[in-house]
Amino acid sequence: QVRVAESGGGSVQAGGSLKLSCTITTNRDRSYSVAWFRQGPGKEREGVAGMRGDGVSRFSDSVKGRFSISRDKAKNTLYLQMNTLKPEDTGMYYCAAEPRSLIFFGGLLDATYYTDWGQGTQVTVSS
Repeated sequence: QVRVAESGGGSVQAGGSLKLSCTITTNRDRSYSVAWFRQGPGKEREGVAGMRGDGVSRFSDSVKGRFSISRDKAKNTLYLQMNTLKPEDTGMYYCAAEPRSLIFFGGLLDATYYTDWGQGTQVTVSS
């Protein structure tokens, strides 16, 4: 049984910052690859940022340089720090986990690589 729970969403003005948290609760003793996806109004879901169990991370071009990922293994929590937010960052942000520590790097932002998903947290950026 794996539970993925996001928190930290909210409303900010353009240029502001938010920090999202993704906590994985499981009775499995294994390392996960974890990623953030988002879906804006009228848009398709896109991979934003992901991190493998070995710490290798990947970011979409749209957030590179503005978003960062960190991980607290003791808390089984992944954080997404979002800076210099833009209105186009608005959307529902989902955390996804895959119980494989070293998934293919090219798959880090591919939703088909992930098996467990959270309910999402809303991020709204106003201009």
